[in-house]
This record gives sequence, structure tokens and C-alpha cells, in this order.
Amino acid sequence: MVTPVRSGLPRAGRPAETPLPAAPVASQEEIRRQNLGAVLRHVHVHGPTSRAELTARLGLNRSTIGTLAADLAAAGLVTEEAEAPTGARRAGRPSLVVSPRSGRVHTYALSIEADRLRAARIGLGGRILDLRETRRPPGMPVLDAVAPLAGLVRAMADAVDAGALVIGGAVAVADTSRDAEGRIRIGATDETLGDVLGAELAGPRFATGDLADVAALAEHVRGVAAGVDDLVYLHGDLGVSAGIITGGRLVAGHRGRGGKVGHMVVNPQGPRCGCGSRGCWETEVGEGALLRRAGRDPGDRAAVLEVLRSAVGGEPAARAAVREVADWLGFGVANLVNVVNPDLVVFGGSLREVYAAGAGTVRRRLDAMALPASREHVQLRAAALGRNAALVGAAELAFERLLADPLNAGVAG
Repeated sequence: MVTPVRSGLPRAGRPAETPLPAAPVASQEEIRRQNLGAVLRHVHVHGPTSRAELTARLGLNRSTIGTLAADLAAAGLVTEEAEAPTGARRAGRPSLVVSPRSGRVHTYALSIEADRLRAARIGLGGRILDLRETRRPPGMPVLDAVAPLAGLVRAMADAVDAGALVIGGAVAVADTSRDAEGRIRIGATDETLGDVLGAELAGPRFATGDLADVAALAEHVRGVAAGVDDLVYLHGDLGVSAGIITGGRLVAGHRGRGGKVGHMVVNPQGPRCGCGSRGCWETEVGEGALLRRAGRDPGDRAAVLEVLRSAVGGEPAARAAVREVADWLGFGVANLVNVVNPDLVVFGGSLREVYAAGAGTVRRRLDAMALPASREHVQLRAAALGRNAALVGAAELAFERLLADPLNAGVAG
């Protein structure tokens, strides 16, 4: 969260004999711009908030909060309304409540997933206003997804009221897909994707990100990891990938291609992986592994939930499959916990259901393998945002420019 700027007052630091270099002094306009962003970011993340609460939470005085809120309201980004009566009378005038204008200010969030394309119109404040999807045929290259995604966006745009503010867009891309022969392929976000989408829709460039990274951001801002600055988000589909946040910042790796934890080798004698190696973690915990152990067709993604429900219902083969996959899941999580030392591990995608069905097994394996200093504090949780995490995270990417500089973000009306 952006910290409001109050003054250039010095703070305690090094001893006098090694003075710190003088920090540049922010201009009044820079301070105002940052504080506008702090107010807008707060109501975007936390929802309707009274001026009194903003004063207390952001550490700015009442008149400054009033001026900032009025400026945001004049720009059409928020509304201000009197607090609803609560029955308990308080002295003085009621504080105005500042709310994001979700219905007017929105972005387009897209996701290119293993077997489907999804698009949503998401309003300021994280509210999903419209959501549409279509199938992604096997073998479809990432750039070939531009035309159908643009069609979904245009269909949503036709329903938007005149005067809406469009804050660009962003797209999350899964790093696995299935080719026309049914084989799993590992790819990466095409570096021209954002430009091509923008050109197709006659608008600005779309921000792009790996699906696991973007979903991690969503859970960090609005989901089960809200308020947690050190976490690992694990996403399962045809493969397994991770979004890693440390110190509140996403660790994306060179050119954004980090987090490929599914290709961490855990069983050198295990099955051959699509990457060419043997015994990668995703060959033991991915959807194909679950289906194979349950005696089902490893390519039948629709059967994954059926196996998980059967396990909960007590079917022996399904229970055994879930137990074995959960044990390998805990094995890999233990390695990640030893390396990253997060406060929280979040399970998303198909791993959300695997964890829910085998949480005890995952925890036992983690406790048996992870270092005490790392395992004693770490929590394990199922993702809260479900299949919409990537879309919500993509919206956060798109809104960032507005939140950083609310009155000069170059929005389109």
C-alpha cells in the first residue's frame, strides 16, 4: 500500500559521524499526488471508508483528507455520501463516506488459460461487473487468442454506459497448454501480446503477466493472503507454477519467467516430464498424476473433480490417489518453505481441491521435511478467489497506473 507523504522530517538513522546523504525534497504537487493515490488505493482495496477512518488510517489531518476526497470525487473516481444512521447519536456532523465508483471506472481483465479464454470487466474496488469466456482449442498459440479475446471485450463494451472511464487492461497467461495431439506444451508469455491486444482494440497496450504471478497478486490484495507480505501461491492446471511474493513484492525472475516450480525435480526415477526431464514435481502432483493414480485417462481434465468427490465419498482408488498426490505435494512444499521461508502457502487452481481433500497429508509431509525455523510459523490455505484469481489480479495490474497518479493516468472516457 502507498504510504501517505506528510513532510520531509528527518528520522533516526546512522551515527552523526557517518551522516546520510540529503534526501531530495518532494514538491507540494508530488506530495499531493502521492496522497491522492494513497486515499484512492485505500478505498479501492478496503471499500467504502469514512473520512474519519481515512484520517486515522492514513495519518493525514481532516482538512487534507477532505480536500483529497473532494478532488477524487470531482474527477469522477469516488463518491461521497453521508454515513447511514446507526442508532447511536454522535456529536458533530456525520463523516462522509468515500466509495470507489465501481460502475463507472473499470478495466478489462483477460486470462489465457490452459483450455479456455476468459474476459471480465472489473470496476474500481475489485468488483466484477461482467464476465465471459470461450474455449481455447488445443494447440492454439497465445497470439491466436487475441481475436477471440478482443471479441469478448467488444461484447462487454457494448453494454457499458456512456461516460464510463476505461483504465486500460491486462492479461494473465498460463505457461502450459495442450497441443493438437493432446501433448502438454510449456510456453511463455509472448512479448508482443500486450501491444497486439492494444492494437486490436484500438487502445493502449495491455499489461501482461504469468497467470500464477497475477493470481498471487490477487490473493495478496483481496484474498486469503491479504496483509501477508511473504507468501507462495501454487497454481495447478496442466502443470504447476508459483507466484512468489517476498517483502510485499512479486519475485518474477528474469523477464518475468520465474516461478516454474513444477519443474523442480523431486523423484529422479519418476515419470518423464513434458520439459524433457524426469521426475519433475508436476509429474507427481499435477492433474495427470491424480488421474493416472485413480485409474482414469490422464488427459481427461473433466474427471479431476469427479476423482476428488469420489475420494471424499470414500472410494478406495480415489482416496489412495489423493493421498499419494497430497504426500508429494507436501514434499515439494517443504522444499519451497526451506528456500523461501514464507508465512503462508496458498493452493490455487486444481491444487486448491487437492489440498482441501488431503490437507492433513500435506501438513504431515511438510512437518517431517521442513526445517523447524521455517515450518513452525508457516500456514497453509486454500485460495479464496478460486478460478477468478487471475482476472482479479490482472485488474490490479491495470489499475496500478491510476492508483499511482489518480488525476494524470490518461484514462479513456
